[in-house]
Amino acid sequence: MMIITTINEYDFKDAFRNMNRQDSFSAYGLTKLFEYFEMVSNESGEDIELDVIGICCEYVEYDSLEELQADYKDIEGQDDLEYNTQVICYEEDCIIIASY
Repeated sequence: MMIITTINEYDFKDAFRNMNRQDSFSAYGLTKLFEYFEMVSNESGEDIELDVIGICCEYVEYDSLEELQADYKDIEGQDDLEYNTQVICYEEDCIIIASY
């Protein structure tokens, strides 16, 4: 038997704190991730299992394009990122992508 619990943004962020992963993303980054997963769930009509460790392994947040470019030297901007990976957030001080 599977029990499904609907969570809100606070519960989502709290799950990262409870797993000692609160430093993996900024508070704003966690908000953007929550909004993304909520959108995916609503659009697909499917529930999404919250896997904090999986999220930390699959997604990464950067403070700037320059910081991202230290890991991905071939990326020149948002278009390059969207061509190569999934972009969750691309803002001045918050870039969240699926690691590749």
